[in-house]
Amino acid sequence: MGGDNSKLGYRNAVIQLTTKTQPVDSNDDNFWDQFWAEYPMSIQDIFALIPAAEIRALRTEAPNNLATLCYKAIERIAQVSESASPTTKDQLTVLNCIRLLTRLLPYIFEDVEWRSFFWSPLPVDPSVSREQVEFVPLAQSLLSALCDLLFCPDFTVHSISKSGPESPEDMHSIDSCEYIWQSGVGFAQAPAINAIHDSNRTEILKLILTCFSETMYLEQEEAHRSENRWVKFFTSTVNRHALPLFASLLNVVCAYDPVGLGVPYNHLMFSDSREPLVEVALQILCITLEPDHMISSPTYSNASFRDLNSSHSHSCSDVDEQLSLNGTGMTSRNSGNGDAWNSEMNLFVNYMSRIHRDEDFAFILSGITRLLNNPLVQTYLPGSSKKVQMHQELLVLFWRICECNKKFMYYVLKSSQVLDLLVPILYHLNNSRNDQSRIGLIHVGVFILLLLSGERNFGVRLNKPYRHRSLLDVPVFTGTHADLLIIVSHRLITSGHNRLNPLFDCLLTIIANVSPYLKSLSMVSSNKILHLLDAFSQPWFLYSNPSNHQLVFLLLEVFNNIIQYQFDGNSNLVYTIIRKRQIFYRLANLPTDQPTINSIINKQMKSQCSGHITMESTTTVPTSTSSLASSNSGGIKKSVDTSVCKPLPISEISKSSSTSTCLSGESSVYHNNDNDNVDSSNVDNSSLVESMDQVSSRLNEIKVVGKPSDSIQASLADVPPLHKMTEIENNLISHSSPSQRTPVDSTNNNNNDESDRDLTIHNVQEYPINRSGISESSLTSTNQTKETQNSSLLTSDAQSFHSIETITCKQSNTSHSMNDNNDKLQKLNEINSSTWEPTSEWVHSWKLKMPFQTIMRLLQVLVPQVEKICIDKGLTDETEIVRFLQNGTLVGLLPVPHPILIRKYQSNTGTTIWFRNYIWGIIYLRNITPPIWYETNVRLFEIHRI
Repeated sequence: MGGDNSKLGYRNAVIQLTTKTQPVDSNDDNFWDQFWAEYPMSIQDIFALIPAAEIRALRTEAPNNLATLCYKAIERIAQVSESASPTTKDQLTVLNCIRLLTRLLPYIFEDVEWRSFFWSPLPVDPSVSREQVEFVPLAQSLLSALCDLLFCPDFTVHSISKSGPESPEDMHSIDSCEYIWQSGVGFAQAPAINAIHDSNRTEILKLILTCFSETMYLEQEEAHRSENRWVKFFTSTVNRHALPLFASLLNVVCAYDPVGLGVPYNHLMFSDSREPLVEVALQILCITLEPDHMISSPTYSNASFRDLNSSHSHSCSDVDEQLSLNGTGMTSRNSGNGDAWNSEMNLFVNYMSRIHRDEDFAFILSGITRLLNNPLVQTYLPGSSKKVQMHQELLVLFWRICECNKKFMYYVLKSSQVLDLLVPILYHLNNSRNDQSRIGLIHVGVFILLLLSGERNFGVRLNKPYRHRSLLDVPVFTGTHADLLIIVSHRLITSGHNRLNPLFDCLLTIIANVSPYLKSLSMVSSNKILHLLDAFSQPWFLYSNPSNHQLVFLLLEVFNNIIQYQFDGNSNLVYTIIRKRQIFYRLANLPTDQPTINSIINKQMKSQCSGHITMESTTTVPTSTSSLASSNSGGIKKSVDTSVCKPLPISEISKSSSTSTCLSGESSVYHNNDNDNVDSSNVDNSSLVESMDQVSSRLNEIKVVGKPSDSIQASLADVPPLHKMTEIENNLISHSSPSQRTPVDSTNNNNNDESDRDLTIHNVQEYPINRSGISESSLTSTNQTKETQNSSLLTSDAQSFHSIETITCKQSNTSHSMNDNNDKLQKLNEINSSTWEPTSEWVHSWKLKMPFQTIMRLLQVLVPQVEKICIDKGLTDETEIVRFLQNGTLVGLLPVPHPILIRKYQSNTGTTIWFRNYIWGIIYLRNITPPIWYETNVRLFEIHRI
């Protein structure tokens, strides 16, 4: 009954406040204390007893009362934060005030007119002269008090027993560096875990996160133009707790082990107070480490991160003095500098950039990989191990750290743990490819892979064998992590959601970046790459969009890199190239005359409109990959109207190309003795039906993963084009020694990919592959009769192979747009595309630049040899042919090795905006206990309720 009475009393106080037409006297403490001093109210109670409608009504009809309520709550928090040992009643009062503000702030941020409310000075006593008063913004008072409370002994940290004059009398005399929450970076002691302290920290951090969330209520353009003053102050030198807060948040996240001692089902018997704290700490780190704040700030890459564990004799202000921008320390909470902190650097970014010890890097990397791999841990007892779902925030944090500290990224790349990071990323990419709610997660994973692929060590590490096959739902194969990367990338392209189409060139760029270092690809991954080339090199697909041919350029670059620099160990890929050489012949003889181009397009349109093929019956080849900026809306540039016509399915393309893929004849005695190569037609059909069922049940709106993801969704920002995300670096590797690299001057080229690839173009006209009247027969000298009799050993069942390797169609649908800007962009793309038509000159311009020389030379040399050995020895097993290729060499026969093009990720505004929107969408959806932002009108992204 006592609990019910307290809730009733609190509810009556809320009703009194919302129904009063006249402002309530701010000095009426008896009235205001009803909201925090009389009853112990949980955060769930506060949210239930103060409805959203009443908060908005109070904001509109009685703004003075709402302002006074906030003023009084912050005043009480500031008063309690002054004491180094608050009483139990004071602690209860502070928690009630924190919960109340957590409820109110989002609705204050909704209204533009209240935007400056928290940055106005506190009201002062009229009897005090203005000269005696230092004007401090309300927001600054609130954040300073909350930071003090995060290191308040016996409230959020354990007290340190000191005797005599060393005992602190108030919070200003406490050195918070002695009270860092967790051992790790900069702190060696390991304080005992206290559930009450963790709970109090969590509630305070959630209010701080709520303060930061003002960004949610700005439009994308406005959020990009203006800085978040809450975050700016929190990470400035005016916050004397910046260093211990940074260390505490980082160490709590990286030291968290949800499994603990590994006792089965212990998480069902005991509550985990640390998990909520880790989640909110992780989210705050993702917000405070945003690179926008380090654009104009120096990074002290050569400075050291002060080791806080040497002794407790030094003060936190001494450390701040060393790490601050101007060296003054600025440890005073209200230093009288006004808004001087607004132009200062972000200390969180600065501290992160200055971490340099291998022990600290190992601690951070181990913590991130441990939590990322947690959902992948398999046990003999089902459900016996605790699972955490914070992989989205962890991936964003890893991205933030790599952007702030390049030394950390290089440490990751030289460490074998980089594969412990790769596997969970590929796991989530593979599992999320058909789930529209995880589009953002896939983008983050691809961005991280693009970042890592720009470094040589990543490609070298991929050659480590992959043995944990049961973790991922992929075809059975025996190979390396490189094979896994290629297989998952192939799945994203061929069976992923159509809103992943803008990532196609990112995925192929990743493969192209690592291809010079891949020593041995399996038969499965080799088939996947050839299948992608087969699909993307279809004439109608190349003619349907001005940039589709760039995908073919990337794939040809992969083949050239492997042939030139890793030929010896890649007999599986060489065999697959020979077996499917008709793909290259067809591409080399691509028609360039206008009548043929028009005929192909018209034939494709008739096929699309024939009605025999529908989206419900099969998946389709994408019609465009031109604009990465359309990832949000799904807008695609097309030369034909696909609102009625359906693109030709890959199965139909396979039928038309299967007859030309073989050396001769339609019968095949190709035997699959490689367990890696899954080619069963039964498996193909079942996979196709299953994928269609999944397609039919997908949602039509992008949503961010979270607990309420089945009811609400958050939109994503546009992804910048690939050429704005990367720069070209040229490296020439000796053909005789692939491991040695000779660096070439790197260039920052903002031109399109065609101009970039000019570095790899050779005089392809030396080979008669682009001239009319020349067929592949002129490239081989083998007798046609012998070819007809024996080439079946090298043929593949292309129709069966393609039945499982389906490619998703790009559908342009304006209903996918998340905001008015995206609608306009999509309509503009459609208008521009509708006026574009392929011309003979355009096709000829990029066809002549295709790097065929290396591949055609390989086919010229090896096809006759392979056919001859098949005839002479009567080989009927592909393993014998692969063994023959393993013992072969092309030294002295291939052209001069081409420069290797590495497309390295470069920081850019577009990616920064994308990550900001994404992490705030994650925070919105993950914080449903309590639902802090659930009913508010956010503007940074759109929320769609199902």
